Amino acid sequence: MTEFHRIKRLPPYVFEQVNRAKAAARAAGADIVDLGMGNPDLPAPRHVIEKLVETVGKPRTDRYSASRGIAGLRRAQAGYYERRFGVRLNPETQVIATLGSKEGFANMAQAITAPGDVVLVPNPSYPIHAFGFLMAGGVIRSVPAEPTPAFFPAVEKAVVHSIPKPIALVVCYPANPTAYVASLDFYRDLVAFAKKHDLLLLSDLAYSEVYFDGEPPPSVLQVPGAIDVTVEFTSMSKTYSMAGWRIGFAVGNERLIAALGRVKSYLDYGAFTPVQVAATAALNGPDDCIREMRATYKHRRDVLIDSFGRAGWDIPVPSASMFAWVKIPEPFRALGSLEFSKLLVEKAELAVAPGIGFGEHGDEYVRIAVVENEQRIRQAARNLRRFLETADKTLHNVVPLAAHR
Repeated sequence: MTEFHRIKRLPPYVFEQVNRAKAAARAAGADIVDLGMGNPDLPAPRHVIEKLVETVGKPRTDRYSASRGIAGLRRAQAGYYERRFGVRLNPETQVIATLGSKEGFANMAQAITAPGDVVLVPNPSYPIHAFGFLMAGGVIRSVPAEPTPAFFPAVEKAVVHSIPKPIALVVCYPANPTAYVASLDFYRDLVAFAKKHDLLLLSDLAYSEVYFDGEPPPSVLQVPGAIDVTVEFTSMSKTYSMAGWRIGFAVGNERLIAALGRVKSYLDYGAFTPVQVAATAALNGPDDCIREMRATYKHRRDVLIDSFGRAGWDIPVPSASMFAWVKIPEPFRALGSLEFSKLLVEKAELAVAPGIGFGEHGDEYVRIAVVENEQRIRQAARNLRRFLETADKTLHNVVPLAAHR
């Protein structure tokens, strides 16, 4: 039977292979410490849950909602941008609520992409950044992920050598999976570059509030004139531990927001109204819950760095996001990230995300998410130490002998 056209354009979802290994290990009685998926384990704020409960069952709230988001929610998001970034947005024309930032990104790709359009996407990067455009019929050209001065010559080369000329450039800082953070100076150069080459900028800012060291991460919309070419995506998932609630936002250029709104009007009626009301309460409410979230993830990060380092695996210290982007230990690097991740599940009862799932340039890395408590992270480190101490004796048929010399 002929495979469907759009499905043929998508590679196998490598994270599913690790999920199958986890399920098999758990079925056999293993206690897997899961640091793979960036799925927050912290509870949503109490005042947000109370607002949800208060709203559920009220007259009219069970009806279809607004695809663009209820007016109060869009005003609340505009208020957040003004408080946090000093950016003023018109909630009627420059803000739209999405079913999480992932859905917003995918539907923006549907809105702006013609068959064969070229889009510049960091490699490694969160999968929807590339595959949203692939599903829309676009073509992906990889560019560097790290926001250094070397970024611009590489992207300039990608623009010059792409036929047709690219229509858009995707950025994500703090980055998933790499945890890179961009400065406002970098964003100034980025906006100037986009305008010079007539590119749209699509910025993923889902981890704006998950930072630990130094200044809060900026928004590209803080750059004067950025709104001429930019749409930025944010999410309630990490900031308020509301991942399953599926609320996010796209904000920025009116023409792009209108295009996204038109696509969404054909596809959905918006999130459940009580969820939108509760999300409004989150954005308008106290921010002590955000500070507590940051403190929790920072402490977990520090435990991860210390305990895994003692176990024999040095972890670079991420300054933001809930992830560490870690090079595979040298003896195992030849396996590639997928096989190494499956090996960790089997031999160390530890799940991580294989770097190949974020692009071919990630295959020497794995992503570790601090989504378990400190005790579980230390347990993972103990499992890891036993694995590393015995691997050269027990895995001679898996790890190439040359790697042990």
